[in-house]
Amino acid sequence: MYDFPQPLMDSLAYAYGKPFCSAVYKVSPEDFVVEEQIAYELSGEGEHLWCWVEKRGENTDWVLQQLAKWAGVSPARIGVAGQKDRHAVTRQWFSIQLPGQADPNPEDLGLENVKILKMVRHQRKLQTGGLSGNRFELVLRQLQAQPDELQTRLLQIQQFGVPNYFGEQRFGFKGNNLCKATDFLQGKMKRVKRNQKSLYISAARSWLFNLVLSERVSQENWNRFKVGDVLQLEGSSRWFVEDGSEDLAERVESGDLHPTGPLVGRGELPSQESVRTLEESIVQPYDIWLQGLEQLGLKQDRRSLRVLPKDFEWQWLKGGSGEEAVAALKVSFSLPAGSYATMVLREICQIQDAQIAKKMEQHSGV
Repeated sequence: MYDFPQPLMDSLAYAYGKPFCSAVYKVSPEDFVVEEQIAYELSGEGEHLWCWVEKRGENTDWVLQQLAKWAGVSPARIGVAGQKDRHAVTRQWFSIQLPGQADPNPEDLGLENVKILKMVRHQRKLQTGGLSGNRFELVLRQLQAQPDELQTRLLQIQQFGVPNYFGEQRFGFKGNNLCKATDFLQGKMKRVKRNQKSLYISAARSWLFNLVLSERVSQENWNRFKVGDVLQLEGSSRWFVEDGSEDLAERVESGDLHPTGPLVGRGELPSQESVRTLEESIVQPYDIWLQGLEQLGLKQDRRSLRVLPKDFEWQWLKGGSGEEAVAALKVSFSLPAGSYATMVLREICQIQDAQIAKKMEQHSGV
């Protein structure tokens, strides 16, 4: 029905050209450190016990189940903002509803790779997506690069940001979620579970967004204002149709505003003029998806085309045969919720996930 390129993400345009350098990441969990950020203070009182948890090499759902056993409650009474990578060291919040009950002893959790670093009471449950962002500290190893070329890329990312693509994990192994999205939106799949339904819808909308963004990157206007753009304020999810104000181009250039791309749904695209023409030309061939999303009643939404990593820093880790040999690169930055660290790495160098490579070797019997 629809053909999807393989590898999927290689078909999308790069902001600074496809990198020549290469590296491996996730060699060990300590090479991929993620820390959740929330935009509000916890009150210190209430029926929900918020636990600041550090896990190493463990699945978020499994940790949630263990916390439920520790607290003696149903897993339904535990809130978590989102899934965090298993092959990583992550620090994230879990909330546990304990009305009229004393706080359990964190030392009784008894898990080798899971620690409760802090516990704070609050009036409300932690909701899915209830984050302002994430802080990342990543190490790229087996680095094959010219330091000068890599330094130039790092400076460009620091100053201009990266395309805000949805990451490959959104689309499943070899884009399988996109094929299933077609079947689902055609009505060929029966008794679809709620989480699967959400997965297929998100995959379809995300891929169309990526295609629009890729074209804007190719045209070198993904981070520039165009007449007809729908704009989003930095740090906000709200968007508005450009109103002809004279300072819009300057505000986009400064990073105060961002051009957006479509998350398609019911009705017409809110973009105007040449921007709308471009978006329509890209999404209209996916008529099955568009009709299915229309029937589901999803509202049109938008997503920023650009993400500016905050506090973007890097450090060369020396090694190898000579004093000047670069063995690895350590990068750290913060991203708003919904943006992908792998899409920052994608602009730095061609990266290989060490854990995926290990699984493929095991599967092939090497």
